Amino acid sequence: MKKEKIVIFDTTLRDGEQSLSSSLSVKQKLRIARQLAQLNVDVIEAGFPISSPGDFESVSTIAKEIKGPVICGLARLVEKDIVTCVKAIRPAKQPRLHTFIGTSPIHRQGQLRKSQDEVLEMVRRCVKLARRFCPDVEFSPMDAGRTEEDFLCSVVELAIASGARTVNIPDTVGYTTPEQFAAMIDMLRDRVPNIDRAVISVHCHNDLGMATANSLTAVSHGARQIECSVNGIGERAGNTALEEVVMALKVRQDLFADVYSAVNTREIMRTSRLVREICNMPVQPNKAIVGSNAFAHSSGIHQDGVLKAKQTYEIMTPESVGLKENRMNLTSRSGSHMVKSRLQALGYRGMDFDLDEYYKRFIALADKKGSVYDDDLIALMESKDEKDLEDRYTLEYLNVSSGRGTVPTATARIAVDGKVREEASTGDGAVDAATKAIDRIVGYNITLENYHLEAVTGGREAQGRVTVVGRSPEGVFTGTGTSTDIVEASALAYMDIVNKIARMKKFKRKLPK
Repeated sequence: MKKEKIVIFDTTLRDGEQSLSSSLSVKQKLRIARQLAQLNVDVIEAGFPISSPGDFESVSTIAKEIKGPVICGLARLVEKDIVTCVKAIRPAKQPRLHTFIGTSPIHRQGQLRKSQDEVLEMVRRCVKLARRFCPDVEFSPMDAGRTEEDFLCSVVELAIASGARTVNIPDTVGYTTPEQFAAMIDMLRDRVPNIDRAVISVHCHNDLGMATANSLTAVSHGARQIECSVNGIGERAGNTALEEVVMALKVRQDLFADVYSAVNTREIMRTSRLVREICNMPVQPNKAIVGSNAFAHSSGIHQDGVLKAKQTYEIMTPESVGLKENRMNLTSRSGSHMVKSRLQALGYRGMDFDLDEYYKRFIALADKKGSVYDDDLIALMESKDEKDLEDRYTLEYLNVSSGRGTVPTATARIAVDGKVREEASTGDGAVDAATKAIDRIVGYNITLENYHLEAVTGGREAQGRVTVVGRSPEGVFTGTGTSTDIVEASALAYMDIVNKIARMKKFKRKLPK
């Protein structure tokens, strides 16, 4: 049996942007659109042209610049919206006009002040108008999940008769459950006589945490387009997460054997990171597919299983979504098998160490530090006594001056090998000035690749923990620092990296790239 394609309709730039505290610029939207094209989504809903001149420009620019996906604009079931949207999407090789109106009694009576007959007349007139200008028209009866069944069937039938090629069934407020949503799709397929002339689409929100489940259930019952967003961003609790439905269709081919998605899944992580960076919307660590913990293992039992057979605790490979590998967190929960495997990856042979004795030292360090990194393992292996593990550099004094209208300046005093050295530097911000002052003293070539700040206590005197990742010729190192002063915490984290490099130089080793 020939597989049917599930059309992936991406609404990151429309519904997703509506959840942001400030609008994206044309340039930012274009960057995301280019990456969505690399991801190979089928449709990009680029915006709501009537909402502002800036949004009109964004949609028009994307329509001109982006090749491959269908470029879609949103319009209310209002003539001026439709005319404006048509102008914005006209440059696209494959334009689509998506028009909508609220159909539930809550929307009709509470917001629109329209009767059923008035809504039907708007559907007939405006969908015909849209189709006259654009051959690809999509229609959405907003809040379909709370719309009377008879009226929903009438609206959908009339929209298709008036020229809609796609009918989208939105769970606008995330109200329905998978069983209810499936019944609604079945009802439309049974009762709307011309339903075979249109693609059934679904647009689910996550207010009750069921957006992905509802979308996939709809596919099982005949829907062939899923409207979704990268990282699940969108109004309130968000939209269906693109990465979740796409990977579910791929991983669970036993359940979805008759359908497929054309999305290039190896671009998922790259797209996720770009969206979170541009939209300033962090992704929770335990977020499915794209969270930092999605392919991380900390439990000794899990690590042991993955080392022996990855499929024991991984239902998809990290590579399938664009990651190089999974991540094994070394903590006091890690077993000796994991520690041995990591040491071997660092170049040590089993005959080089007594695993039982080494593991005892590892556990003691893990209990003390919480997380153990590769440089820590090397330090444990190469050190002859506790003195070898002591820091070579100590930050004794730090003074930073910064503020609006001033050039950030930092003075650092560091004790090294019994001597004290002091240097000052300016920088692009207080933290940059502090790290540059430290660089002048230690003379290491360090490039910061990541910076993360989190509060570890509450209240006005809360302590902040800074974690930084720095790259040097000796490898990539992670440093942490804690203080009630953010700049001091940052400097201490940077000093942690400095001392790790010093130990690596002392042991004449480098971390693997």
